Parts: sequence; C-alpha cells; structure tokens
Amino acid sequence: MRAYLLSRLVQTALVVFLSLTAVFFLVRLGGDPVLLFMPMDIQAKDVDEFRQRLGFNDPLPVQYGRFIAAAVRGSFGESLRYKQDAFKLVLERLPATLTLAGGALALTFCVAIPLGVISATRRGSGLDYLGMGAAVLGQAIPGFWLGLMMIYFFSVRLAWLPTGGTGSLAHYVMPCVVLAAFFAARMARLTRSSMLDTLGEEYVLTARAKGLAERVVIAKHALKNSAIPIVTLAGLETGQLLGGAVITETIFAWPGVGRLTVQALLNRDFPVVLAAVFVISLTYTLVNLAVDLLYGWIDPRIRRESAA
Repeated sequence: MRAYLLSRLVQTALVVFLSLTAVFFLVRLGGDPVLLFMPMDIQAKDVDEFRQRLGFNDPLPVQYGRFIAAAVRGSFGESLRYKQDAFKLVLERLPATLTLAGGALALTFCVAIPLGVISATRRGSGLDYLGMGAAVLGQAIPGFWLGLMMIYFFSVRLAWLPTGGTGSLAHYVMPCVVLAAFFAARMARLTRSSMLDTLGEEYVLTARAKGLAERVVIAKHALKNSAIPIVTLAGLETGQLLGGAVITETIFAWPGVGRLTVQALLNRDFPVVLAAVFVISLTYTLVNLAVDLLYGWIDPRIRRESAA
C-alpha cells in the first residue's frame, strides 16, 4: 500500500508539473507575452522596460526554468490589477469556490443517489420514467441558461432569492442548484445503471433468500458493491465542479477563483491566471488521489492487490 501511495503521489506531482508547462507555453503561443500583459495603448519604451523587468529578454529555456522554480515556491508574480501577490490573491478566493463546489456536490449526492436507487429498484415503473426523464432534462439544459432563468423567476419576478453575491444561506441556493444540475443528472443515470447490474448478482439473490430486509439488501449489498463507478464519477465531478464554477460564479457574482480568473483574463492579468490554473490543477489531482485511496476502503480486493 505504501508503494502504491508513493506512486500516486509521484503521478500527482507529474500532472501538476505538466499543467504548469502547458500554461507556460500556451501563454507564449498566443503571441508576445508582454503585449498580452500590457494595455493596448502602451508606449513602445514602456514595453521594452516591462520586458526587461520580467525577464522576457532571456532565452526561452531560461524563462521556463525560472517559471517552474518560482511556481514550486508558489510565486507567480504580482497581480497587474490588484498590485498584490497573485498566488495569495487566488488562495484568498479559494474558500468561496470550495464552499460552493462542496454545496453543489452535497446536493448532487442527496438527489442523484436516491433517485438512481429508486429508479433501479422500480425499473419500468412511473417513478423510473419520471426520474430518468428529469435526469435527461438536467443534462440537456445549459448551466448558464438555467442560471439566468432562475435569476429571472426567483429573484426578479418572485423576489424570493438574492440575484448574486454571498452573505447568507439564501445566496447559496441558486448557484448550488445550477452547478449541481448537470452532474446530479449524470450521477443518477450512472447509479441506476450500476445498481441494475448489481441487483442481478448471486450474492444479492442469496441475501434475499436468507430473508434479509429489502433495505438491508439494497444498502449493504447492492449499493456498496455499486459504489466504485459512483465514487469514480464523483472524483471527476469534483474537479469539473471547480471548472464549471467559472460560469456559475460569473453569473451570480460569486467572489471565487472562477470569477477572479474571468476578470483576470479580461484585464490581461496573466499572473493571476497562472496562479489560478496551478491551484485548480493541484486541487483536481489531490481529489483524484483521495478517490484512488477510497477504492481500497470500498473494495478490500483492491487493498490486497495494492499490497501485493
């Protein structure tokens, strides 16, 4: 198990390193980084001074090595707009994004798993068709359109919920629903499919033959043995929730990393963009590492294979 954990940590570090490398070269593929950083009306002499100050006159390998060395220390330069350390600025916004993503993930689990289990155990019934119809609808509706419609009906027309910002639990309702809608729909369909496969297994039939209560059969035998694909999807969705929060945070004026990244792109504040990409990629890889370790708790066979 220790060797498996070590290998996963090495893979995590490799993923973060590759993401930083990709960001470094993508910024340069878009043109001269100095011209991208600076305002459109900048004077030529100021461009040369800025290029010299940031070290863009050095050869590309030297720039790359300096960038990686600084990124390892969490140094991405100073925000051009806020005049603060870019990495510190992103970390200040990270709790708001994690809170929003956590609320959306909790809502996803609370809605999707019961919906998938009910649809699987009542296959072909009206509840099954209703639940899967709602799941298909949830996957089909674009998140930005759902957010705008919710603002129109629940904030403008009914005045039940605030249009955006933070401050109370009411501010979480619409952003969490919008962020969770697509992922809850996908998880509900996967839960139903995985449960249908498990309910036909011999150990489930044996548990029923022993006279165990149906809720025990479903929870202890069927659902737990269906958990591997569900946990895998949950890990992927956690990373995607951070990415999807960019649109949701922009719509609802949520002061998180996503909205900060959009503003940084519009303002050509690339040190903040680089820091945000680093933080999101690191968070994504750590979540997937936690999911891999969780497999061993769900299925003891995975623990034995890892130990071997």
